[in-house]
Amino acid sequence: MTKPRQTDDFMAMKGAGYYSRATIGAKHVMDNAAGLILDALARQPPADDGSIFTMTDMGCADGGTSIDMVGRVLRDVRARCPSRAIQMVYTDLPRNDFSQLFQIVHGLTDIQSYAKGIDNLYVMASATSFHVRIVPPGSLNLGHSATASHYITEVPAQIPEHVHMVGATGDVRQAFEAKGAKDWENFLLNRTSELAVGGFLALFNFGIDEEGRYLGHTGGVSMFDTFNDLWRGMLDEGLITGAEYVATNFPQVYRTVDQFTAPLNDPSSPVYKAGLRLEHAETRVVPCPFAEAFRAGGVSAVDFARSYIPTLRSWSEPVFMAGLSGDRPAAERAALVDEFYGRYEALVAARPDGHGMDYVHCYMICRKV
Repeated sequence: MTKPRQTDDFMAMKGAGYYSRATIGAKHVMDNAAGLILDALARQPPADDGSIFTMTDMGCADGGTSIDMVGRVLRDVRARCPSRAIQMVYTDLPRNDFSQLFQIVHGLTDIQSYAKGIDNLYVMASATSFHVRIVPPGSLNLGHSATASHYITEVPAQIPEHVHMVGATGDVRQAFEAKGAKDWENFLLNRTSELAVGGFLALFNFGIDEEGRYLGHTGGVSMFDTFNDLWRGMLDEGLITGAEYVATNFPQVYRTVDQFTAPLNDPSSPVYKAGLRLEHAETRVVPCPFAEAFRAGGVSAVDFARSYIPTLRSWSEPVFMAGLSGDRPAAERAALVDEFYGRYEALVAARPDGHGMDYVHCYMICRKV
């Protein structure tokens, strides 16, 4: 039996600034939800006691999508707590492009940064998975993660006829949901250990909303089904093998609101017993900016496809690359992945209506009591 591949062995967003340039929608998610964090700071203002105020951005990628939101939050903290040093800790997996992160945060790119405008600020990074503890116990004041905690530690089962758990059924679907529940509980327990009393989490998670919608599946063409159809087509043509098709599985679980909130509402759960409480939960859909521009008549179908596919590729490419056999030369694997995304782009250019990656999130504020 093949040992499941660990997610942090291969997963990373595309580097060299690609991620921030391509995933504008992820930035909109955080910019639009910054008010939830500011409201939480206002409900229980941090004391101006001279201690260190620590914030984490868990699953930060290159830092560009969260840069404006983090700046708003840290400026609010600075105004409330003039005496406190602020420690901003960016975290992601070891393969992340941390060099690009620091260039963005320190204002060395064309992205405007907050860092030089906040005094007594210390920016650092940790190449540590959020499935383990990142900062010392009791030291975290604000833990933030957006569009990241749907990643699980490993794929619990191969999906016979799809590439993502949203297309799985029966025992395979149950295996993913069980793994998702275990990793989610572990995530919350690690964060609760890290949090100081009164500290809080702002978690903006991909999920399945009350209407059954999820990322790229909001009423038009289903993105994950399209992924699967195109990859399956390459199998049918003999470009990839059956073993490679079956080995291509996203290490992700999309949870429902009930699944997100269950550990926080059940007094018998380890998370509840550890002192973490749910203050707020809601779902929102943030429209795909590339599809919005096309529908408004601002761009052609060809230009829409050309701008849209990079936002898919920025986070999904490692999954398709990892599904291909390591016996293939690297150049051959790269060419097959290029062919896959080229087919997706051609499909969108030819039949653009209904395509788009609308973002579906569950927004949660949780506080340690």
